[in-house]
Amino acid sequence: MRDHKELTSIAANVRRNIIEMLHESGSGHPGGSLSAVEIVTALYFDEMNIDPENPKKENRDRFVLSKGHAAPVIYSVLAERKYFDKGELMKLRKTGAMLQGHPDMKGTPGIEMSTGSLGQGFSAACGMAMASKLDGSPWRVYALLGDGEVQEGLVWEAAMSAAHYKLDNLVAFLDNNGLQIDGKNEEVLGVDPLAEKFKAFGWNVLEIDGHDFDHIFTALDAAKSAAGRPTMIVAKTVKGKGVSFMENQAGWHGKAPNAQERETALRDLGGRFDE
Repeated sequence: MRDHKELTSIAANVRRNIIEMLHESGSGHPGGSLSAVEIVTALYFDEMNIDPENPKKENRDRFVLSKGHAAPVIYSVLAERKYFDKGELMKLRKTGAMLQGHPDMKGTPGIEMSTGSLGQGFSAACGMAMASKLDGSPWRVYALLGDGEVQEGLVWEAAMSAAHYKLDNLVAFLDNNGLQIDGKNEEVLGVDPLAEKFKAFGWNVLEIDGHDFDHIFTALDAAKSAAGRPTMIVAKTVKGKGVSFMENQAGWHGKAPNAQERETALRDLGGRFDE
């Protein structure tokens, strides 16, 4: 696609879906879902070799949402990509519904790995990339981590392994919005300098604006030229992006908007609020 006007329109729909589904459910994680919208939209609507009509096709690319609490962003993108009916979004976190609080690979088309325990999704993505290499398969693996997530030790074990095994079919995005549930990363447990750390672990590292499609696609193209090295794309983002009262507010890490907040958020996002 790489039609940035169309991708921007899709991203706006994805953000509105996130607000609507979280308001309906009364719980969930808006901040880190909104910060990752452009990244996940770019992957599913342009970059990845996928087929919504055949979610399990043999040589499809894989995506792992390692920061599994941001499930609303992947659910919204999958619905927009027509993996399932958008009506399912309004059943988020309901008993017996397909879409639960964290991604479930057994119950949701398009979900490649059940995630939620931070760091494990990234490790699984490294394992998937290794499997593709061992099989001599063409498919690639993409992952999305949170910056608070890299406080987990197993992230660095996986990073070391991926570099050791030269997994150049693995591309990870680090959603660097600077906040986690308890506040600023630097105050909870400092993670900087992120780029230098992954470089020291043997990764090809790129730094971008995570809300700019030009930056995202330039980095994705560059990753294909990094022979023998996995790529980490450190994407500077804004937690709660697009919603005035959520932006850069740690308190919106895991809280659903009430009726008035839903109205304000949809106004900010250019959507309807009078339904």
